[in-house]
Amino acid sequence: MAIAGIICEYNPFHTGHRKQFSLVRNALGEETTIVCLMSGNYVQRGAPAIFDKSVRAKAALLSGADLVLNMPVPVSLSSAEGFADGGVKILSGLCTHLAFGCETATEGTLTETVQGLLCPEFPTLLRKELESGICFPAAREQALQKLGISPSLLRSPNDTLAVEYCKAISRQCAAILPLPLLREGAYHAEIPDRENPSASSLRKYILTETHWQDYIPEKAVEVFRHAPVHDLSFGERAVLCRLRTMTDAEFEALPYGSEGLWRRFMRACREEDTLDRILTQVKTKRYTRTRLDRMVLCAYLGITKEILTTPAPYVRILGFTQRGRKLLHGSEHSIPLLNAGTPAEGSYPCLEAQWDSLYGLFQANRPGIPLSEKKRRTIVL
Repeated sequence: MAIAGIICEYNPFHTGHRKQFSLVRNALGEETTIVCLMSGNYVQRGAPAIFDKSVRAKAALLSGADLVLNMPVPVSLSSAEGFADGGVKILSGLCTHLAFGCETATEGTLTETVQGLLCPEFPTLLRKELESGICFPAAREQALQKLGISPSLLRSPNDTLAVEYCKAISRQCAAILPLPLLREGAYHAEIPDRENPSASSLRKYILTETHWQDYIPEKAVEVFRHAPVHDLSFGERAVLCRLRTMTDAEFEALPYGSEGLWRRFMRACREEDTLDRILTQVKTKRYTRTRLDRMVLCAYLGITKEILTTPAPYVRILGFTQRGRKLLHGSEHSIPLLNAGTPAEGSYPCLEAQWDSLYGLFQANRPGIPLSEKKRRTIVL
């Protein structure tokens, strides 16, 4: 029986995600078990998720997923390469296939691009391009072109992640097969398409209380309808408080602060009075805005370079169906899987609790009440 893993965020879960479940089962069979490794309360673009992880997990389970795992926060806040690498490492010991959406990628173009990125000459070419002062995405494109390979797959969000997933599978020699699926619709469309909406447009609709229900599966609508909404703007003062009290050493320890960027960021945090002004002062053509957004969120959460690059000792189970339960009981896992609220030893559980508590400060209207371990429960359907 096929077991399809999906690395996801579901921020929020929408009709396009349910469609992906159908495409997976059309390709691999109706009995396919779908395992979703989902970003928790913080997502890869460097922002809090619009709904709590348990809410989004329940929406996915009600819409066709069988098992939802909580991606560790350090993986969620990694670059595209780290995000894909961490996700593949977790799912490869559990799944037979890795399913992912892509705009234009085919098996042939994916293979060619991955081979270029992993060839011995590529790092030297990339370094030379970076030394010219351009940003990493542009430097990577130009380095590929010098190898005679089209960089077109690195220009669309889902294609870029598709490349990173395949690169991670190749580099890890992972026993999991890639399953690329066509992702229709515009990724950053301002107005959502009914069949293939963009998550960014739906977040705007939800935040402005514009009619969003038509783009969400019916069962998920009921889950989201009364769930607290979260956004970076609601917790800006809490983030600024943290940034203003950080020491020089804490700034230096931040991820994404290489080449003296941490000093530039530190000065801006001590001179400016809004996050937008801080990021405007720090932004240059060399650094993407997403990198800076992740840097801000890591600062707020107390995530250092060491924490970001240290593998999590376990992965939390957010919820499962009866088919998901059978998978949990009948397979070996490459990393321990723990139910939500299950006590664990070491320093990582304390970090988990801290990150979950700080998420509540991004809730609209009033800060959410921090959840105790006793209140955290795995969802069983």
